Amino acid sequence: MLTTFTKSANSLTFKKSNSKLEALQGKTILITGASSGIGEALAYQLAHHDVHLILVARREDRLTEMKREIESLSATVSVCRADLREQDEMDDLLIHLSRQQGGVDIFVSNAGHSIRRKLMDSLDRYHDFTRTMAINYFAPVRLTLALIPQLRHNRGHVINVSTINASLIPFPYWAAYQASKSAFDTWFRSAAPEMNAAGIATTSFYFPLVRTPMIEPTAAYRRMPAMSPERAARLIVNAMLTKRRTYRPWWLVFGELASVLGRQLWERIAPRFMD
Repeated sequence: MLTTFTKSANSLTFKKSNSKLEALQGKTILITGASSGIGEALAYQLAHHDVHLILVARREDRLTEMKREIESLSATVSVCRADLREQDEMDDLLIHLSRQQGGVDIFVSNAGHSIRRKLMDSLDRYHDFTRTMAINYFAPVRLTLALIPQLRHNRGHVINVSTINASLIPFPYWAAYQASKSAFDTWFRSAAPEMNAAGIATTSFYFPLVRTPMIEPTAAYRRMPAMSPERAARLIVNAMLTKRRTYRPWWLVFGELASVLGRQLWERIAPRFMD
């Protein structure tokens, strides 16, 4: 059974549809960035099934509310309030995961931070770069390393929720975000063959713009076409079943080609558009 949900102002309405999710029964699934956007949608996609969800995010109140709603259905939920940028909170999370009976079967690395800021506005804001790198690169690396023994034993699965930006030419104002997402994408693709050899499946999702709270601070994004979190979550659930290695929009190949062929031209003309 595959579960979709819609939100109203004061309630959640759950709807069931047929699928082959029996393969996930009894699995323990860790989702970071679970309190909103894709992570929240994914948790509710799995709510009608006999799975154990470990939900990680900074907003404990929202996680607790999700736990109550989801456990009224079929899944069980463990709430882990953690800011993955903070080492002591990461340490506590890793201790909790090390004590997890049976270990983690699927790790969905979804937590992320986006920032759009001009370089000249960042001269005294070095923390913009360290914090973005901490959540988008160092946190998933550390979590993956810590979970590999459990995932190897369980012949588990790591799913990286990345972005099409990791495959495209870098854009001005997005240096912190694109560098950090590209860093983990490169690390993950480099580590994937070793994990695969150890029996751990790996999947990279190169999503286009998704309508999540993360994009709200960027005014231009509010008017642009975007994928729904529910659609993104359905794709992730499907990948849990099929173990597909990558997801990328069909049109991304044209963007990648333009990024290669047009790089020199772009680097020459881009400064003209900077204010």
